[in-house]
Amino acid sequence: MVDANLDIQDLNLTRLKQPSIHLLTQVQPHGVLLVLQEPDLTVLQASQNTATAFGISAAQIITQTLDSILDSYQVDRFREALAADNLEIINPTKVWVRHKNDDYRVFDAIFHRSADGFLVLELEPALTHESIPFLSFYHLARASINQLEATSNLQDFCQVIVQEVRNVTGFDRVMLYKFDDDGHGEVLAEDKLDEMESYLGLHYPESDIPQPARKMFLSNWIRVIPDAKAEAVPLYPAQNPITQQPVDLTLSILRSAYPCHLEYLHNMGVGSSLTISLMKDQQLWGLIACHHRTPKYIPYELRKACEFLGRVIFAEISTREEEADHNYRLKLANVQSALIEQMSEDENFIDGLVQHEPNLLDLANAKGAAICFGGRWTTLGQTPSEEELNYLAQWLGKTVDSEIFYTDSLPLIYSDAERFKDVASGLLAIPISKRSYVLWFRPEVIQTVNWGGDPHHAYELKESGNDLRLCPRKSFELWKETVRLKSLPWKPVEIKATLELRKAIVNIVLRQAEELAILAQDLERSNAELKKFAYVASHDLQEPLNQVANYVQLLEMRYHSQLDNDATEFIDFAVEGVSLMQTLIDDVLAYSKVDLQGIDWELTTVGDALKRALNNLRGRIGETEAEITFDPMPTIVADGTQLMQLFQNLVGNAIKFKQKDQAPKVHIGVQRQEEAWLFSVKDNGIGFDPQFSDRIFVIFQRLHTRDEYPGSGMGLAICKKIVECHRGRIWVESELGQGSTFYFTIPVGGRDRNHVSGRKKNYLFGGR
Repeated sequence: MVDANLDIQDLNLTRLKQPSIHLLTQVQPHGVLLVLQEPDLTVLQASQNTATAFGISAAQIITQTLDSILDSYQVDRFREALAADNLEIINPTKVWVRHKNDDYRVFDAIFHRSADGFLVLELEPALTHESIPFLSFYHLARASINQLEATSNLQDFCQVIVQEVRNVTGFDRVMLYKFDDDGHGEVLAEDKLDEMESYLGLHYPESDIPQPARKMFLSNWIRVIPDAKAEAVPLYPAQNPITQQPVDLTLSILRSAYPCHLEYLHNMGVGSSLTISLMKDQQLWGLIACHHRTPKYIPYELRKACEFLGRVIFAEISTREEEADHNYRLKLANVQSALIEQMSEDENFIDGLVQHEPNLLDLANAKGAAICFGGRWTTLGQTPSEEELNYLAQWLGKTVDSEIFYTDSLPLIYSDAERFKDVASGLLAIPISKRSYVLWFRPEVIQTVNWGGDPHHAYELKESGNDLRLCPRKSFELWKETVRLKSLPWKPVEIKATLELRKAIVNIVLRQAEELAILAQDLERSNAELKKFAYVASHDLQEPLNQVANYVQLLEMRYHSQLDNDATEFIDFAVEGVSLMQTLIDDVLAYSKVDLQGIDWELTTVGDALKRALNNLRGRIGETEAEITFDPMPTIVADGTQLMQLFQNLVGNAIKFKQKDQAPKVHIGVQRQEEAWLFSVKDNGIGFDPQFSDRIFVIFQRLHTRDEYPGSGMGLAICKKIVECHRGRIWVESELGQGSTFYFTIPVGGRDRNHVSGRKKNYLFGGR
């Protein structure tokens, strides 16, 4: 490998590896090529070996008509087919060309039209004056198909093909080469001379047959190189005189191969080659490659017989493959139908995917699956941890913008996946929404691949003057590679099945969304009724309670001298009960007023809301000598008044539930996450048992008596409702005697700023 002049190397490497076929305008010397202009069939260009074939130089042939080169009788035979634009019925045609005096030579004439619109005639020497009869083709194919019927697997099928092609052609080696999804190829079958080294089972890198060559094989079913060491013949003139451009010889049989490919054949010890394309669904499935150690010419009709054989037998292989795919497709269709039915019947569609048989794993033959929906993960089988799944979902959100994503080598494109390669080297993902996914996982499968030579040194760059030349490798010896960080590949039928499942999930989610919208309307009406009830109840209950308190206190004033100590104490109990009842009613009213409709969505400086809350608590802060610290606060889209109430409740509770022998220390922190702000209120208070972490947010729930710590038990319930109305969540971490830390999130962008806003409202506060 020559590494000099790296700038030139970087500039030209792609062009060298993927050259343009249509720019090659030299032909192999065993035949003659003429470029003709229709309809008079005037010769525009000719290969410069016409003197050898016809006894006339290329310069003399130019501007002549085809009638003068052959004769009118022969030209008339195929002129009608040319006019009807049906070249298949005349390919090949036997033609006789006068060489010297009465010396005639017989050629197989093959016509095609180039991409730039010119008629190209290629003349190859005919080894026999007779055509191979059609029945020969039929018996050849029939014998091969009879052998196929006795075989049962792809390996046997391919072996039949190479044996029959070698029997017909007499090549030293015939191989059947299949392309893999990643572009490299593998030799599936081989028939050869005993003394030759075997290539069976070896893999070859994509650069051995680059994309331009594969495109050519899509157009040319047969490619022949009778003599790999023959010197190519240029056209005369080099440029087409009409277009002043090289004529497009992509479809030419005689077109010379790339120098790099010829050198590749030399390095393999190949003197001649014949290549037959194997097509499936308009794609290049593979090739039949025939190699001979010495020059070997195969006549056109025999080549067509081989092509016919390849097509017929390969059609049988395709049918067998499709039958296997069809059976698997039916199995997955049954799984898919069962999953859709289960999703429809279960209240939660996720349960329909994971809690029955068959389940999500059966749809893609996966070892693990995970569903992210509504911010929560549901897993099945072997999957990465939830933390890793969250990171993976974030990466997918930034990377995937299509209906499906799949890879059998996730660690190679997402480096963090190397940590969980044992369960997820392969990933298949379908997005349900922006943040919701269904994922399938396959583990790493370590395998050994046998290469024909080192694939990492598949070519060399050699510098010649100011140019670089691509040279193929010289070694084709067995080279073993251990492949890691890859899973079994996802089959097209599995990908299609998961796409169909995605459609079903989306439809179910949309249907449930419609049902939820109807429920939301019902709830909105119900909430409106409850608000009216709460407002009326608060006023209607306050009045009789006031009367009870007033009259009880009046009894105490009028009959004080007549009441003993027990009676006075009973009256105090009654007044305290009335006062507590009034507080509870006020707190219930405050709780009912916290809703989404009442939020005033606007840019809010959180620091201002916090300072207002601390100002309201300054009396209690001074009494307890509390130390309050806080981080620099951001500006967010939220309701400033409700934020103030939220902080006032949380900081107030932190001061209330302090250690008896310590002054309260409270720190308000904030941290930016991916899509939300995370706030925290940490104290050094008495804390509580973690088992009560959810209970304390329920209305009227208390962990202490009112004698120990006064309050109605509504404060944290109000906090929870404020946070949820901002589309966030709130939770607490605590240990008994170790203080508590309350966390809550507020989305970065808030809610829709155009949402109908209500007036800012003030709320009452209570204890835990």
